[in-house]
Amino acid sequence: MDNIDKFDLIVIGSGAGAHVASQAGHAGLVVALVDQGPAGGTCLNSGCVPSKMLIYPADVIRAIQDAGTVGVRAGIDDVDFHRIMDRMRSVREKTRTNLEKALTGKENLTYFPERAQFTGDYTLKVGDRTITAPKIVIASGARSLVPIIPGLQETGFLDNVSLLELNELPKSLIIIGAGFIGCEFGHFFSAVGCSVIIIGGGSRVLGHEDPEICRIVKGVLSRYLRLITSHEAIKVERNGEKKVVTAKSLEDGKISRFEADEILLAAGRRSNSDLLRPERSGVETDEHGWIKVNEYLETSKSGIWALGDAIGKHMFRHTANYESEVVSHNLLRAKTPEDREAVDFHAVPHAVFTHPQVAGVGMTEADAAGAGLKILVGRARYLDVAMGVAMAEEHGFVKVVLEEETGRILGASAAGPMAAELVQQVVYLMNTEYQDLMPVIKSQVIHPTINEVLVRAFSELEHPYHQDEDRQDQSE
Repeated sequence: MDNIDKFDLIVIGSGAGAHVASQAGHAGLVVALVDQGPAGGTCLNSGCVPSKMLIYPADVIRAIQDAGTVGVRAGIDDVDFHRIMDRMRSVREKTRTNLEKALTGKENLTYFPERAQFTGDYTLKVGDRTITAPKIVIASGARSLVPIIPGLQETGFLDNVSLLELNELPKSLIIIGAGFIGCEFGHFFSAVGCSVIIIGGGSRVLGHEDPEICRIVKGVLSRYLRLITSHEAIKVERNGEKKVVTAKSLEDGKISRFEADEILLAAGRRSNSDLLRPERSGVETDEHGWIKVNEYLETSKSGIWALGDAIGKHMFRHTANYESEVVSHNLLRAKTPEDREAVDFHAVPHAVFTHPQVAGVGMTEADAAGAGLKILVGRARYLDVAMGVAMAEEHGFVKVVLEEETGRILGASAAGPMAAELVQQVVYLMNTEYQDLMPVIKSQVIHPTINEVLVRAFSELEHPYHQDEDRQDQSE
């Protein structure tokens, strides 16, 4: 035991986990923060920050290309791929360096830029050292899921991490996966001049979104790239300098071959528990390796909490930040079990920065109907309001779902420019005392603004008429 370094708290993961470590240090605990790196977690290094620095130029490109609809004829002389990539990497590295300096200079905090693995109860091997603490927070994140496809490993592929190191734009790209990552990078690469094919296994692009939103995204995004759904990649191989993906239709069994310079794998995320081995300290995981937690984010082992992507629930940095506050309270400030704070996931928002932008919060119409709730649904197009007409935004759309008896807002979905900003307003409403639309009814809304499309959706409530169709779409 003399060779074991003892701490009051060990935090595994320097993304949202760093918030817990910082608060614990300020509270006087002696803290070990462990992360095999790079510091800052997925969001800073391979997620939110770098991806949006790539996607924003793609948004600018599409805005220029679409400007003719409002009478502005503009052209794009050049897209400097090297400049876009270098700018992204420069900002990322500067932010990471500043974070590392901050972590190494904090009082009561020892930063271990090493891989951690549990070796026993409350004990971890970190590099060549062993550390222990009576309290541990697991914020170990997740990584790309690599499906078993014959020839994939031998042929080689990009993922959301390695693509950020590209120095040359591939002329053509096959993306395996039509979810968040696939649609965002499909937008980016197609906008900067790459020929893109997206192959998705589900019947819809962005399959977790409301079906009406999915149809809009498919219609718009298909203008700029080839979008193939209901296909499973069954083989990958080389054909000279090209890479070939063989895919099988899940509808009729037909086999198709797709060829490109490069492959981007965007087939989902997987747990890091196989690397961390939390079961050695009595922490239970589910069949997919995600760490099990209760409503207080406590694991099956007393004194060990988990948050963020490690628990496999809502893989968004803003949700991980919220969870870090819950864990910090329960770890540092709750003196009795009654003092603990439970998580509240009724209004978790998200956005997909593809083209068009997509956002959502809470339940979709199909979710609510599946839960047996009596609901009202409101819909509005951007063209239903003056600013939408001014923007010539023919595809923009907002949908809201309310509980009929109480008027409680259950969820909202949007597709179009500023979709995330519109949905964020619904998040605020869903966190008011009654979670209803009365603040909207009582408020003056600046005219003309795109905010009016949200008000229009709330004013057009009716019993659902797409419910049966949406249920059928969900089951396909």
